[in-house]
Amino acid sequence: MPKYALLIDYEYCTGCQSCEVACKEEHGFPVGKWGIRVLDEGPWQKDDAKDEGSCFNWNKIPVPTDLCDLCASRVEDGREPVCVHNCLGDCMRFGTVEEMAAELARKPKQVLWAPTD
Repeated sequence: MPKYALLIDYEYCTGCQSCEVACKEEHGFPVGKWGIRVLDEGPWQKDDAKDEGSCFNWNKIPVPTDLCDLCASRVEDGREPVCVHNCLGDCMRFGTVEEMAAELARKPKQVLWAPTD
């Protein structure tokens, strides 16, 4: 059986949190628990900013938690994980670890995540 992974291109994540909401609804997680959570990295001024306050970097990074099983029941039915299906920024991909690793090698500012067995 192939091992699956998520590839998240956080350069294009808008921080809409649709992945969080869809995951909570799909799995019925209680308040304070998430299968995926969108975290903030920033804001901070970029080193090459000439004007103070003119150029900031602020990343939104979706991070799967230990509760994520990549929607195993959906995948068994031939569907993609609910976070990928509902990603409004189209910045999440799902596939085998090998497929996602090949995509990761093509572009920076992505993270590859695979659950432990």
